[in-house]
Amino acid sequence: MQTSPPLSTQQLAAYSSFAQTLADRVRPLSRKWFRHPLDIDTKADESPVTQADREVETALRVAIAQHYPDHGIFGEEFGASHAEAEFVWSLDPIDGTRAFISGNPLWGTLLALLHQGKPVLGVIDIPMLDERWVGAVGASAQLNGVACRTSACAELRQAILYATSPDIFAGAELAAFEALTQAARMRRYGGDCYSYGLLASGHVDLVVESGLQPYDYLALMPVIEGAGGVITDWSGQPLSLESQGRVVAAATPQLHRQAMRVLGAAMT
Repeated sequence: MQTSPPLSTQQLAAYSSFAQTLADRVRPLSRKWFRHPLDIDTKADESPVTQADREVETALRVAIAQHYPDHGIFGEEFGASHAEAEFVWSLDPIDGTRAFISGNPLWGTLLALLHQGKPVLGVIDIPMLDERWVGAVGASAQLNGVACRTSACAELRQAILYATSPDIFAGAELAAFEALTQAARMRRYGGDCYSYGLLASGHVDLVVESGLQPYDYLALMPVIEGAGGVITDWSGQPLSLESQGRVVAAATPQLHRQAMRVLGAAMT
């Protein structure tokens, strides 16, 4: 792929506006299925999927194809199309399907725009709470149009730590997670993508997870970084399409370094 110049502020603003239009368009689709009877299928990776997931992703794909036919798409339910394109949209129609099917409103829709393989725009939309975080490269992250900021927590012993579930860890990962949570102030479970929004707004200090797919974390990156936080894999490397699904998001660089030390020591 030929390298193109960075996107201008105006280009990013236009893509951000379009992404939020997408989120607006599919909110009614996901809301209409929430807390209603659903047919639940099990995918090859043992994760659940419903007609709500498929309907939302289909609507997103149709809208993107209409407005940007030369853009690629990488979605949870229907895979990749034109993944070699300069611009690729990452779609997670319902992040937190287990929460969705159990009546918990802390699920969301995740949208990311990748330019030459790197996320430059991310949206975390929480339909049932009417909350939306938006992040773009070079700009401050926003919650419902107002700038948001991570906490100033720099000490692991003072940190509120979240993970979606202890079930996402196994073996050495679980031991490392337990070591980290024992050093933190508080450990809480649940939230899926909502935990990362709470981190971007300064309510949560640390989120640590494993087993994520690119569509689970690509949209989070511009939001967390735009709010002043740090998000990497467990080795401290930037997340990408090729990452192994282990994610550490921290409110400050200092807290991130402390978490990395604990995880690294426990994994060796």
